[in-house]
Amino acid sequence: MKAMLLKEIASFKDNPAPLALEEMDEPRLGEGEILIRVTRCGVCHTELDEIEGRTPPPRLPVVLGHQVVGVVVDVGERPLHTARIGQRVGVAWIASACGKCHHCLTGNENLCADFKATGRDVDGGYAEYMKVRAEFAHPLPDAFSDSEAAPLLCAGAIGYRSLRLSNIQDGQNLGLMGFGGSNHLVLKMAKHKFPNAKIFVFSRNPAEREFALSLGAAWAGAIDQSPLEGLDAVIDTTPVWGPVNEALKVLSPGGRLVINAIRKEESDKEVLAQLDYPSQLWMEKEIKSVANVTRADVREFLELAAQAGIKPEFQEYELKDANRALLELKQGKIRGAKVLTIGD
Repeated sequence: MKAMLLKEIASFKDNPAPLALEEMDEPRLGEGEILIRVTRCGVCHTELDEIEGRTPPPRLPVVLGHQVVGVVVDVGERPLHTARIGQRVGVAWIASACGKCHHCLTGNENLCADFKATGRDVDGGYAEYMKVRAEFAHPLPDAFSDSEAAPLLCAGAIGYRSLRLSNIQDGQNLGLMGFGGSNHLVLKMAKHKFPNAKIFVFSRNPAEREFALSLGAAWAGAIDQSPLEGLDAVIDTTPVWGPVNEALKVLSPGGRLVINAIRKEESDKEVLAQLDYPSQLWMEKEIKSVANVTRADVREFLELAAQAGIKPEFQEYELKDANRALLELKQGKIRGAKVLTIGD
């Protein structure tokens, strides 16, 4: 099979094409696993962090990709969940968890110490075939094409978890810091679930601000701009510290900032030292991080998105052009999500 392989940690500055198109053996199934013929795979900002070494180190060499859509073509021995050949399924960031610890038993498998990530700890979907434990594959609603479904599996699911953790209520004000693949889906979700809420979008990119307004945002401005109204919750999807400071400035008393990011840039961490307790944290303001997703997050969001007609904006690229898609993501050339087309 063909696959885009990451062999070593690399900087896009030094190497704008860090993934190599390789011929690999098809995966061999173990007990409880299924084989998927991949048709689409979303491109995520987390892959930039994996390539450039800002996340827990991936297993090398590794096939990236954790927003995978495909068709089941083989089933190993004793899968824990029913999986049938010919079924269309999706695979998300969560590849497995122990299933036995307190976190797993209470529905918080995203916090499991043995959490394994698709495309980091096991091979992902930048390939023609991949394997996955059957209970971590998700049936996909017929409402979505393959390219529409792919971004929902990460950008949508983690956005769903972020929105839930924000504690926002209908009629309140929600802020979105950054407006890429995840927050443009959060805006659509929030408008469906909370039709009387106002949504305020902060982005450094004028094109993204225009995009947000076209999707129904009540206001859109630069990261350091302040709307005339206070915000009851803010979801930050940026990789830098500055928006944390800015979000806390516009957060209302009792409000919550939810940080939906796997890491923040080390180079600007001194920005956080500028945090002013009386004006930014006083009055019972909260900061909460989002770590990974559970299977329930993925499946609940897919059901919600199908019912509400929530679909992502996306751009398609062939598998061999994965490096170009990643470089454009790195350069901020974003409108919605990016999706690799691998098969039919």
